[in-house]
Amino acid sequence: MTGASSGIGEAIVTALLEQGFIVYAGARRVERMSHLADKGARVLALDITDADSIAAVLTRIERDGVELDGLVNNAGYGSYGVLEEVPIEEARRQFEVNVFGLMALTREVLPGMRRRRRGRIVNIGSMAGRIWFPVGGWYHATKYALEALSDALRVETRPFGLYVSLIQPGVIRSEWAAIARKPLCENPPEAPYARIKRGMAEILADHSRAGTPEMIAEAVVHALTASRPRRRYARPRDARILIFLHWLLPTWAWERGVRWLLARYARRASDDNGGGASVDGDEAGPDSGPENSNESGNKSDGEKRGEAES
Repeated sequence: MTGASSGIGEAIVTALLEQGFIVYAGARRVERMSHLADKGARVLALDITDADSIAAVLTRIERDGVELDGLVNNAGYGSYGVLEEVPIEEARRQFEVNVFGLMALTREVLPGMRRRRRGRIVNIGSMAGRIWFPVGGWYHATKYALEALSDALRVETRPFGLYVSLIQPGVIRSEWAAIARKPLCENPPEAPYARIKRGMAEILADHSRAGTPEMIAEAVVHALTASRPRRRYARPRDARILIFLHWLLPTWAWERGVRWLLARYARRASDDNGGGASVDGDEAGPDSGPENSNESGNKSDGEKRGEAES
């Protein structure tokens, strides 16, 4: 189990221990997992972007005489900012953690699972891999990549008795959103992208319909124990609704809805200052028609780091 130190990861470890699993809980912040160790988890220092760290963890498991039957890839973080302003180095790091590091660890555990002809791999993705919002373009890109990799991996490994499932969390009550939104609130009102950042910061702060980490843990337990685990688990209900709407609506309609939502939340944030807000001058409602008729139904998919090793 990676990314076990807080939030969703902590809830998953707790749920698996309650089910009687032997759980190796890995994270960079080992000091934050002492309470999990007290519950029976075997806590490990793990940086999935470091090959030596991965090797050390697998050596420890082998030395303990434990056969690894399941891998839960939860480590990752969200980096929010407009595409013009996010440094390419930060974009690369996000892919290193959310995609390449995840697959580096997965590749190392696959040979043993394949030889034993049993094993479960559960990737913690996001509804962000099936929808999109501005200001989170690089984060969405990593989660879209994980969607494709999970599908390909499932088909490649199924002949060897392995199952691959993808969890798609929506808005969850955890430290993730608070950390991700912090840099979006640090811009002066006259900054070029201040309005759209303000709108997204308010959306991230709205937990009125948020689910709990335990909802995600329940899905992971099912993926690891069911005789026929699902390919995807979207939790909570709002995640399923948004994924469905993105699939159903033409691109212009989804975009109009996003622009309207951002303007609404930006306006709410600026009320105390007595100023109106719009996103790129667009205050049209979500039911407005397409600006160009030739865009009718074709769908195109896609500041500082907000890090939460959830």
